[in-house]
Amino acid sequence: MRREFRLLPQLIRDVAPGDAERAEIIGAHAELVCRILHAHLGSEDALLWPKLLARGGDEAVAVVSTMEERHQAIDRAYLRPARLLPSWRSAGQGGEELADAFELLLAVVIAHMATEEKLVLPLAEKHVTAVEWRALGEHGMAGIPRKELALTIGMAMYEGDPAVVKAVLARTPLPIRLLVPVIGRRRYASYARRVHGTARPARLGTLT
Repeated sequence: MRREFRLLPQLIRDVAPGDAERAEIIGAHAELVCRILHAHLGSEDALLWPKLLARGGDEAVAVVSTMEERHQAIDRAYLRPARLLPSWRSAGQGGEELADAFELLLAVVIAHMATEEKLVLPLAEKHVTAVEWRALGEHGMAGIPRKELALTIGMAMYEGDPAVVKAVLARTPLPIRLLVPVIGRRRYASYARRVHGTARPARLGTLT
């Protein structure tokens, strides 16, 4: 998510004013990454926060309160790009304003993820079982339309930790476990060529 959100404002700015065909491609991509983000946030709200609050004491109360504020900040920051995106996607006009709106959303998303890694992951390691953690990933995947699932996994696999991807797929049926990674890589390569102009877009470590 961090990679795709970081690349998104420039993708929008690179669309020539009035190029509705290209705006539709990038607009659909923007909607996809926002859906993935909200599936992730929804999983935390539904499954993670209640467990941490029930088991983690005062430390968990403070952390969950902080993360709920982060989620609310993301929801507020999302309102502007959500309002601007449909008209830009259909006509390719107003791209600079939309790119600025996504940059503001990006800043909030990056802050959320940094706080999540610093505060939530250590707490979850103490209070959430491996089975429950896998269920969190499964809940997030359930929030993504089936037709987008292989692409979403391929997007994560592009520079994600292979062990994490393997763990997420561990409880899926064997055909899915074997085929989705292969299909996902191909799907994302084809998708990236269409969106980014290359099957190998800039990786997060190369972005400032």
